[in-house]
Amino acid sequence: MSSQKFASLRYTALRLGLLVACFAVVWGLCYAHVIPLGVGDSNLVWMILLALILSAPLSWVLLRKQRDAMSEQIVDRVDRAKAKMAANAGQEDAAQ
Repeated sequence: MSSQKFASLRYTALRLGLLVACFAVVWGLCYAHVIPLGVGDSNLVWMILLALILSAPLSWVLLRKQRDAMSEQIVDRVDRAKAKMAANAGQEDAAQ
């Protein structure tokens, strides 16, 4: 259970780290003039958008294990909440 305890936090941190890494690569390519810098003052926005576009498919492939663990964690929480609500509803019915 401890490996799943922080699955959502771990996935989010890894996803953010991948985005930062992609931004660093895009930034380096822009300033090496391998890819265009954008138009006028759009340079930062261009680099952020490109980093987002690059990190999305990479995270889909590279973070599958963490995403699955996060999904299991969420399913467990939902199941526990449903069971708790059903138990509370059963207690209310018995009290009436």
